Amino acid sequence: MMKISVITVSFPLDGETLNELRTLCEEATIHDYRVYETIMNIPLAGSFESKGFMVLAYDDDKDLLVGAASAIDLMGLYTYEWSLVVLPTYRRMGIGTALVEVLQAGLLERGAEGQLALVIDGSPYGHTFIENCCYTYSFSEATLETKAEPVVLQDEVIIAAYAGEQAELVSIYSEAFGDLPDESLELITFNTSNNGRNLWIAHKDGKVVGTVTTAEENEVQWVTALAVHPMYEGQGIGTALLLFTKNYASQIGAKHVMLDVEIENRKALSVYEKAGFMKAQQIDYYVKK
Repeated sequence: MMKISVITVSFPLDGETLNELRTLCEEATIHDYRVYETIMNIPLAGSFESKGFMVLAYDDDKDLLVGAASAIDLMGLYTYEWSLVVLPTYRRMGIGTALVEVLQAGLLERGAEGQLALVIDGSPYGHTFIENCCYTYSFSEATLETKAEPVVLQDEVIIAAYAGEQAELVSIYSEAFGDLPDESLELITFNTSNNGRNLWIAHKDGKVVGTVTTAEENEVQWVTALAVHPMYEGQGIGTALLLFTKNYASQIGAKHVMLDVEIENRKALSVYEKAGFMKAQQIDYYVKK
């Protein structure tokens, strides 16, 4: 009879465990035609700055990692995003259910105030499994990608590193995201105090008109918190910020620029496509009933 052991390991993970996880994700990717490495947070799991943990399932007889669940608090606000993957030959054996049970205990132990379960669109069994675990669909995000490359930037839009334009940023975040002032200040602090993250400000005619944050992840620069002041919408500010990120990524030696956008946000999708971004993957988000 097969013996499966399940353990919980906090970030950062050691190199050997990360390699086991990469192998697990690669085998699932080959079988499912879906890329699992990013959704399983492997690029972040080895960092001391990442707040999260993994639940690992091993076949003790073969000393083989056969399943894993990954949970991460990306913003440090006790809201965790999690996903799991099981080796194709070990599916339908209850391993996924065991991973979820241990993961929920881990979230409780860490004082999680909220959680989102992530499923790659089109993954076999994924949606049915998560719904059977009493989660319900909430929304979907598309991951868009483009090459990092030199770009001729607009002269009339000047983009530079954040230099204390706090009041203007709070106003922009409030208008764009509906954030409360305290939430905006937390976002500014997060984006200016973590290594690899850079907060950029767009100026036009001496006014703060937009913002974007870039975050380094290996050879990728991620784009996040892109926002344009409502008074300056439709003037190419968003496109200018995106082109700037492509140019910046090229200057520092990154290969790709990526971002996530809700698929219902047609307006934003249009801006991203204009700047050369193409859909690479879709993630469906579920909340606990």
